[in-house]
Amino acid sequence: MYKCRTCKGLYRKVDNKMNAMETKELIFKEIEVFPEPYLEEILDFIKFLKEKSSKNKMETAILSEAVLSRDWSSSEEDKAWEDL
Repeated sequence: MYKCRTCKGLYRKVDNKMNAMETKELIFKEIEVFPEPYLEEILDFIKFLKEKSSKNKMETAILSEAVLSRDWSSSEEDKAWEDL
């Protein structure tokens, strides 16, 4: 069991990971005690993380295109899709 500094609640880590709901609840409780000026910074950070995640997914797709094209550009693959 671990004690949350701000909300004074207890939570349990399983294999060093909390489940998503516990994490979200802790985030909400932590945010509730922050002064207003910090909330804008928190929102900016959340937007940054979303953008970073989106970029990582796009980079993965672009990098895997060359590898996947070897499988896609084959006569067997063409034949499999010719009826569509």
